Amino acid sequence: MGRPGFWDDAEKAREVTRRRQTLTNRLDSVRGLDELADDAQALRELWDEGEDAEEDFRSVLTRLDTAVQDLEISTLLSGEEDGSNAIFTLHAGAGGTESMDWAQMLLRMYLRYFERKGYKVSILDEQAGEEAGIKGATLEVQGPMAYGYLKVEEGVHRLVRISPFDAAARRHTSFASVAVVPEVADEVEIEIDDKDLRIDTYRSSGAGGQHVNVTDSAVRITHMPSGIVVSCQNERSQHKNKAMAMKVLRSRLADKARAELDAERQAREDEKKEIAFGNQIRSYVLHPYRMVKDHRTNLEIGDVDRVLDGDLDRLIHAELKNRRQHSASEVALPPSTPGTRGDS
Repeated sequence: MGRPGFWDDAEKAREVTRRRQTLTNRLDSVRGLDELADDAQALRELWDEGEDAEEDFRSVLTRLDTAVQDLEISTLLSGEEDGSNAIFTLHAGAGGTESMDWAQMLLRMYLRYFERKGYKVSILDEQAGEEAGIKGATLEVQGPMAYGYLKVEEGVHRLVRISPFDAAARRHTSFASVAVVPEVADEVEIEIDDKDLRIDTYRSSGAGGQHVNVTDSAVRITHMPSGIVVSCQNERSQHKNKAMAMKVLRSRLADKARAELDAERQAREDEKKEIAFGNQIRSYVLHPYRMVKDHRTNLEIGDVDRVLDGDLDRLIHAELKNRRQHSASEVALPPSTPGTRGDS
């Protein structure tokens, strides 16, 4: 970092700095564990010798346990892309206005979570629903291990509640989907031919008043060979919106390329499911009882309001551990050998 010219490429310099900070944080965590372990051992010896050290010993032991758990979670995020920033997309699914309202609730939940994590968030595009809520939104999420944490949120999210839009106060089930891809660093080469792009400009939509842009500054880019469509209306400048839309397009094309090269990921892509009943990764139930249940880990949390207010760590950590366990069990399985059934 101290060599001449390091800061000439600001984007690359920030990426190197971010990686360095991630490694420094992990090293500090290990050193902190060593110090806590030494303190615990010393206090235990004092306690054994009859000193009044039990309370201090148990306090340090609790801190040690918490530090071990935190370090364990950080080791789960060791994938090549886990340290990347993320492009985070929400879409309302089956259920009409109900699902659009649910998509907006989810957007609020994730914005609160990002705030808890200290992440920087830019809403690149947001499509309002006709009556309420949103049809969808695309966000750029910047922060340590953003993609590593958010990748486990990809899938269908289901809400069960008494509908605020139903005069008969009946129970409704709504769906929304989350998609997450790692943001591609600028130095990664993704070839995009200009003739493969259709670029449309339109007037930005908003809440009204002075914030509505009266010029056609919003940009929508369609990559015709892949069918990928991205849009951005975050900036007042058409040039800036186009640059950000291209950045999102590059990330999605890179993710598509990785999926095609990775057999397991390709299989998952081939089995993409409808945003509807039976395909959810998580259910949020507000009636007739209150509970959040993750269907992959079977983790159940009774405090729904706390989860909807952005407290997602338990759910995310549980799924990260679940994925590690599945990976470990697959590695541990002995290879099958044809013709060796053990018959005597």
